This record gives sequence, C-alpha cells and structure tokens, in this order.
Amino acid sequence: MRKLRDRRRWAGDALLWVVLAAPAAYARLTPPHERHAVPLLAGSLLLLAAAVTVGRRLPLLAVLLVLLGSVVDGNFVFALLAFSYLAGRRGERAAPAAALYAGVPIAGTVLHLAVLDTGTATWFLLSCVWLGAGVFPWLVGRYRRQQQALVLAGWEHAEAVEREQQGAAEHVRLRERARIAQDMHDTLGHELSLIALRAAALELAGDLDQRHRAAAGELRASVATATERLHRIIGMLRETDAPASTRPAGESIADLVDGAREAGMSVRARLIPDVAVLPELAAQTAHRVIREALTNAARYAPGAPVTVTLAATGDQVEVRVVNATPPAGPLPGPPSHGSGLLAIGERVRLVGGVLTAGPTADGGFAVAARLPLTEPAGGAEPGVAAGTGPGGAARPAGFPTVARQRLRDGRRDVRRSLLTALGAPFAVALLLSLVYYPSATAGSVLDQASFDRMRIGMPRAELAGLPRRQVAPPAGEPAPPAEVTCEYYTDGNFPLAQPTWRLCFADGRLTSKGRTTT
Repeated sequence: MRKLRDRRRWAGDALLWVVLAAPAAYARLTPPHERHAVPLLAGSLLLLAAAVTVGRRLPLLAVLLVLLGSVVDGNFVFALLAFSYLAGRRGERAAPAAALYAGVPIAGTVLHLAVLDTGTATWFLLSCVWLGAGVFPWLVGRYRRQQQALVLAGWEHAEAVEREQQGAAEHVRLRERARIAQDMHDTLGHELSLIALRAAALELAGDLDQRHRAAAGELRASVATATERLHRIIGMLRETDAPASTRPAGESIADLVDGAREAGMSVRARLIPDVAVLPELAAQTAHRVIREALTNAARYAPGAPVTVTLAATGDQVEVRVVNATPPAGPLPGPPSHGSGLLAIGERVRLVGGVLTAGPTADGGFAVAARLPLTEPAGGAEPGVAAGTGPGGAARPAGFPTVARQRLRDGRRDVRRSLLTALGAPFAVALLLSLVYYPSATAGSVLDQASFDRMRIGMPRAELAGLPRRQVAPPAGEPAPPAEVTCEYYTDGNFPLAQPTWRLCFADGRLTSKGRTTT
C-alpha cells in the first residue's frame, strides 16, 4: 500500500514538472532563438525539478526557487502560481509563509526603488504580479487545507457521536444490571430472612424431637450462609450510583406486612387509609424502607414484635418501623455491613426525603423516613446530566467535547481563510495603488486644459500649468533626435497613473507635443 502511494506521488510530481516546464521549453525552443538558449533551458528545467523535489517537504523553499527563476525567465510565473498554491495546501504553519510573502515585496521594493532605480511603474507591476501569482494562490491553498481539516473534523465528530451512542447504550445496560442486582438483593434477601426466621421457630418448637430441631438449625444456618454469600455477590454487581429497584409487581405495603406475619413475625401495622393512592415515587420508596426494616428485624431481632407506621403529615408521608429487643438475641451468622440501610438512605435522599436509623432507648431498633408527596424538581439522578442522549437514553456526564470543539474550530478557521483569501488581495491591491499613485503623480500631473493651451514655438518658461516634476518615459518610446529634449508627464488617472503627455523642446522652445505610445 505504501509503495502504491509512493508511486502515485512520483507520478504526480513528474506530471507537475512536465506541465510547468512546458512554457519555458516552448519559449526557448521557438524562434527567434536567443544566445545561450540551450543552457538557459537546461538550467530552468533543473531548477523546476529541484522545486518539485523539495516541494512536498519544504514548500516555501520551492516558492523561493521558482521566484529566483523568474528573474531570468518570466515563464516561471506559472510555476509560482502552482507552488504558491501547493505551499498553502501543504504548509502546516501560516507564520513562516506570512513572513515570506511579506518579506519578498519589502526586499523587492528596496531593490527596485533604491538600488536598481527601475521606477514606480515597474515596481507597481511586479508587486501586482507577486500579489496575483504568489499571495492569492497561497491563500486559496490555505483555504482548501482548512476545508479539508473541517471535513476530517466532521468525520471525527461523527465517530465521537457514534462512540457516545455506544457508551450510552452500555451505560443503560450496566444500570439495568445494577437494578437487577438490587432487586435480587432486596427481594431474595427478604425472603431468605423470612425462611431463616421460620427455621428458627422450628428449632425452638417444643413438640418436635431433637432430630427435627437439629435439621431446622442446620437449615437456618445454611440460609444465613446463603444470605451472606448473596450479599457479597450482589455487592460486586451493584454500582455506587445504581438506581433504586422497583417493588415486585402488584405487591403493596399491606401485602408486604401480611407476608411477614405469615412467616411468623409479630407485626402490628398502622397504615393511613389512603395508602393505595400515594404517589408512585413515594409508594415505591416507602415500600423499600419497610421491606429493608422488616428484613433486618427478622435477621437481627427474631421473635421481637415490630410496629410499622405509615402516616401523612401535611405534604409529607412518614414511615416508621420499630422492633423491640429480641428475646433470644440475633440469629447467629456473619456481622452486618449496613449496606442495605445505606442504599435505602441514598434512595430516600434522591427523592428529597430524610432517613434516620438507630437503636431505641429500650434496646430495640427504629428506622424512620420522611418522604415528600411531590417528586423533586430536576429529575436527573447523580452521575447523569440533564438531557438525553441518542435514542432517548440518559447522556452520561462528561460527554466528549474534544471532537465538537475541533469541529467548531475547523469551521471558524475555514470561514476566516475564505474571508482572507477573498479580501486580502483586494486590500493589498488597494494599498499598493494608494502607495503607487501618490509617488507616480506627485508634482507630475498635467491636466488636459493646460496641455491644449500650449502652442508650438512657445518658450518653455512661458508654458502655463507645466508641472514641476517629470516622469520616466514609457517602455518602447522612441528616442528623440540628439538636439531635441522630450519631457513626460502623467494625466493622474487612478490607480494606474502612466506617462501620458510628451512635450519636446529644442533651443528652449516647444517643438512638438502629443500622447505617448502607451
């Protein structure tokens, strides 16, 4: 694959060299033939080959090479167009290119005006060529590079969105896994605690023989061990911010209390009459609190009477589960880790309530919760940002913004490059015109009316409206006879003020007047 890519690059460079060498070769090989045409042609072709060779790694050096070639061959202007555009496409940094494209006209101005004294007209022409063949193609290439970067940023953004969608789906799966684990912990833990309670009752029953009571004890110990193992396994599956599980379908708080009574617990319930019409969120949370409290009472206070209270107070509902001191102590088994109450406390906090749990003055244990009858504002759980992701799934906090930022930066850079590519040449051309026009017209403008009033034979000192400063004769103007002196003036046309009027004198008198050949 790499060899194929290298071949394509070599083929592209060879084609570029052929296209750029064609104008120079045609000019050198067609009549009239200049002296040293063949050596100049060979040097031009070698210079172009060197520019093409270094053009990929050092694009600005290629621009300098063809710029040097334009000193001896004007056909290098075509190569200047191409390599300036490629410099904009290939250059990663804009600062070196800006220094080059600004330094060349500055150096050229000093060279032409101060050293070579070629005149403002030549300086202006060369500046316009540099602007059109150098600066503008580079800006276009830079714009194309920024546009390509924008396309790449768009693809990266699309890939980031796809990864975010996959992450959101995985987040939903993990949360559902945690929810299932929570349901298993709460439901199975509650049922196993009730089974252990029944086994303990059988173990203490006086009407059973010793063999049956021993079997009941073994059953109780096995259930206690299974409960602890279930606790450890489910603890590894649950997340710290796992959502609260829902109560079993169709099970009300009254059903939960009746199930505890059937298991042998002594439960007294005081429920508000309209418990069935509690808001869904408050009913789920109250159910969770009562189930966890009954599970703990069955495990750690077997045989102790339990009181369950559910009452509404204003805009809150109060849940309270209190067990007395266990008559025979807690069931033997592993010590409690308190994770169940911690999970319930987090659930109560999420709905805007308060949970308290602790021993009572008479040696029992009480779990109390105050729950609001209205859902809390916001609705977003911890670890989930407000809003939804693709497909309606909750969007995790920390959604990747690097690709989105790069996309915005790329769009901004493309707009900036486009505005620069379109506006900079016109601004520079206007600036050049404003610099060239005053220098070309200051003190050298001869208006039409003054020119018409001048008569052949008039002494030069009597010519009204004659400017104090002359301009250089235009290129191609024929030289006057030896005894005749010609003066040239401009008409001040903006922006290309050129030598327009020609006045010729002999012996201090006007011998001819007219327009120049330009």
